[in-house]
Amino acid sequence: MQTSLIILAIVLGVLVVLNIIARSKMKALPKVADNEKVLTLTAENFDEQTKERIILVDFWAEWCAPCRMMAPVLNNVANELTDDKFIGKVDVEEHQVLAQRFNVRSIPTLILFKDGKEVERFVGVKSKDYLLNAMK
Repeated sequence: MQTSLIILAIVLGVLVVLNIIARSKMKALPKVADNEKVLTLTAENFDEQTKERIILVDFWAEWCAPCRMMAPVLNNVANELTDDKFIGKVDVEEHQVLAQRFNVRSIPTLILFKDGKEVERFVGVKSKDYLLNAMK
């Protein structure tokens, strides 16, 4: 019994150390500035910015490594969109009310809106081509 507890303690200790290492590596991922075409959405401007247009909204957080991976992809998508389609971003840490309103449970979550209504939802990292096809 005592040997089992020692082994369990060692395994838990290793998991804690690996978790700390993984978190430090995630924090070290470079931050990519948003493209000038990417709209910053807030609880105050969300409804106005999503009505009467097609917009892909990225629900993200700064501490989220997959979200950081999506930033350059979304910048590239924004560069290729026509003038009637947009990319928007919602920081779920700053605008939790929007994350709750749209039932965002994991990030990154990307929701495609048309005229203010949700038409499609994507969870996780997606490629530029995938997103461009979805917005056609």
